[in-house]
Amino acid sequence: MRILIVKMSALGDVIHALPVLDYLHQVRPGIEIGWVVEERFRELLEGNPLVAHLHLIRTREWKKRPLSRQTWKEASRLREEIVACGYDIVFDLQTNTKSGIVAWLSGAPRRVGVAPDQAREPLNRYFMTSSVNIRRQDYHVTDRCLRIVSTAFGRDYAGMQLSTDIHTGSAEEGEAEAYLATLGDGFAVLIHPGTTWGTKLWHEDGWVELGQRILAEFPDSSILLSSAGNAERAMVETIAARVGGQSRVLPAMSLKRLAAVMRKVDLVVGCDSGPVHMAAAVGTPTLSLYRATDGKRTGPRGESHITVQSPLPCTDCLNKQCDNDQECRSSIAVGTMIEGVRKLLHKTTDDGQL
Repeated sequence: MRILIVKMSALGDVIHALPVLDYLHQVRPGIEIGWVVEERFRELLEGNPLVAHLHLIRTREWKKRPLSRQTWKEASRLREEIVACGYDIVFDLQTNTKSGIVAWLSGAPRRVGVAPDQAREPLNRYFMTSSVNIRRQDYHVTDRCLRIVSTAFGRDYAGMQLSTDIHTGSAEEGEAEAYLATLGDGFAVLIHPGTTWGTKLWHEDGWVELGQRILAEFPDSSILLSSAGNAERAMVETIAARVGGQSRVLPAMSLKRLAAVMRKVDLVVGCDSGPVHMAAAVGTPTLSLYRATDGKRTGPRGESHITVQSPLPCTDCLNKQCDNDQECRSSIAVGTMIEGVRKLLHKTTDDGQL
């Protein structure tokens, strides 16, 4: 059987969908899986032995030049490539108009999405041949993906042990090992303060105080700060300078190189962001904070992960702009964050990982 997964973006959303690969291979050994993903996120799936075919799409570039010959040439080539694989079923995990069109163009006889009132965009329904009702217990975004896929195979995902990974090569692993070898003998804590929404961010003073308290309580440790883009880099350079001590900014690196570093550090701390979800996918403990979004819906799960939610009654508002943004940022106390750091780092020591 040949299955096509359509989950093109964003970084964190693609990672949230990764458990469907293990699910499918467990319920149907020998299954062949293809995945349609935005080219800029290809490294999340490249090299994964559970993915037989990786189909790359470039919607951001195509939108800039929708009538250009190059756009039509690339889109036609992608369609031919997908059709040639002869997929039996397409699972649309994106559930918007764009993903519906991709599913329809695949030529697959079965195209499975969600009920019309649960899709991200209403036009998606016209490209599906069947729909799945998301249940109340499917609150987490990963469970939503698993419900869509599992219904077709008649085996509930609940209770199954499903693994994820971002596959890295010997080059990335060697570079990460060499970099970490330059640090002290204590814990290595990676902080990623940035994210796409302003209403997901914490405040700079909070990151600075948290970094200083980590180094005060764990004096042999090191703090690494990662960033995405020039604006974030300027922010983390300022934070690193203010934290001082054993704090440094990671150089710009590919997703696979960042994943390799994350696999080797002891803890990753950040907002609701793709890098935090990357860390969880490679098995590294995480501490993450949530304001405009709900940590119970999008946060990493398990004993090695802690989510901190804003205590304000309007939290989980999903607003990208807010008049009370500063109050919301300040509602997450540094004391709560350092408590989470202590718990996770002490657990690392107790588990004998250091």
